[in-house]
Amino acid sequence: MELLVEEVGESSSPLPRGFGAISPRGIKNDIYNRLLESENEEALSNPEFRRQLDAHFDRLPPSYLFDLNVDKAEDVVLHLKLLAKAMDGSKCPVFHCRLIQLEDLSLDVKRLVDEFEDGGNLTEASSTRQMQIPVHEIIFSTADKPKLLSQLSALLSDVGLNIREAHVFSTLDGYSLDVFVVDGWEVEETEELDRALEEAIARSERSFVGPSHSVSEVPTFQEGDGAWEIDRRLLKIGEKIASGYCGDLYRGIYMGEDVAVKLLKSEHLNESSKVEFNQEISILREVNHRNVVRFIGACTKPAHLCIVTEYMCGGNLYDFLHEQNNVLELPLVLKFAIDTSKGMDYLHQKNIIHRDLKSANLLLDGNNVVKVADFGVARFKNKGGIMTAETGTYRWMAPEVINHQSYDHKADVYSFGIVLWELVTSKIPYENSTPVQAALGVRKGVRPDIPQDIHPGVRSLIQRCWDGSPSRRPCFSDITSYLEEVLAQVQSERAAKAMRK
Repeated sequence: MELLVEEVGESSSPLPRGFGAISPRGIKNDIYNRLLESENEEALSNPEFRRQLDAHFDRLPPSYLFDLNVDKAEDVVLHLKLLAKAMDGSKCPVFHCRLIQLEDLSLDVKRLVDEFEDGGNLTEASSTRQMQIPVHEIIFSTADKPKLLSQLSALLSDVGLNIREAHVFSTLDGYSLDVFVVDGWEVEETEELDRALEEAIARSERSFVGPSHSVSEVPTFQEGDGAWEIDRRLLKIGEKIASGYCGDLYRGIYMGEDVAVKLLKSEHLNESSKVEFNQEISILREVNHRNVVRFIGACTKPAHLCIVTEYMCGGNLYDFLHEQNNVLELPLVLKFAIDTSKGMDYLHQKNIIHRDLKSANLLLDGNNVVKVADFGVARFKNKGGIMTAETGTYRWMAPEVINHQSYDHKADVYSFGIVLWELVTSKIPYENSTPVQAALGVRKGVRPDIPQDIHPGVRSLIQRCWDGSPSRRPCFSDITSYLEEVLAQVQSERAAKAMRK
């Protein structure tokens, strides 16, 4: 089993190496036959078991099959039962703990004795001590929702457990099966561990109940409603630019203009994706700024749901930095940062919180102008409203969001601090950590290392933006003014230096 690495956007378990070498049907047969050979009671006594087993496999992605160990076929029966309990809904989430191994650990113990009570000489001694560390497996099942992985991992951290591996699977009908391999619980037996997890779940019970957002939060649109409705017959869809879980992005042409078309996948169309679709339209309709991607229109007719925006030929900043391996000169860093800050300042002035600001959602046009994009999880901040839903992408997510505390527009400022660090270093945030490890580190105050040779003004701004206290983070109007002053200073110094040559 491999450690889960979450990609930007979606939480899903990766396909292991060699995917496709063994057929899914072959794995299903091997699991069933192994259960019969081991005289599993469920497999022998339940005439419907084979059908139920196939239905279980069909609910889960192909990566689940290839993640299984056929020698431990009984695990599948356990998974099936946990999912059934989760569907019951009386407890949320359901879980199962078990010891999976005792790991031998050799410790070199060096003891320095400064003095003896009897006045003896100083001595130094070394010894090797053998220890065994229990390693447990904890399996959760509950109603699926965005960023559930971070919520569960935070719960495990609160109990004092260290996550070694995480395997995350989502069923087609909206449930999750999350398998964690952990250490940090010193006792082999799981009775006390069960109790500690029950108490931790009880403390955070509200965050596990209900969907991550409700339909009542956003407006709904009738078929063909509004001035922004486009004529689908006039929209020509070309090559695919990017692919996501709920939708794909295409290049297209509409009324003679190059456009980007976000097309929702019909097979993943549910209440949650409809909410996100309507929310994005409701925000895009209200914005018009040089540093925000321009909305052209949308098709709100079922089976043809899509959002059309201007085409940004420069792609996104994430690819510009990390796929194209660009290292930016300071003036360009400041220029990109100013563009982003101006766009975000405009959104905040309109009471819009983006909630997923990151380099992948910052697009470049042909003139290297940066524009803020992707408003699927953005929200209007109502006066007196409280936001606690965990939304965003782990590596750019503010600690108050990770901790499910109330938050406001200052969560976007934190994310901007990470983006600014990304611009000056050309590195992926927490690149040597998994997203889960990064999120747990942020909760404890960990931030990426800032290189010593960067401009002191930029260093200071990064530190202020990602401050653990939202109230100490600057607003975007102040950020813009500050960055413009730094840019003017840098340009002046470079011009003076050039004249001296």
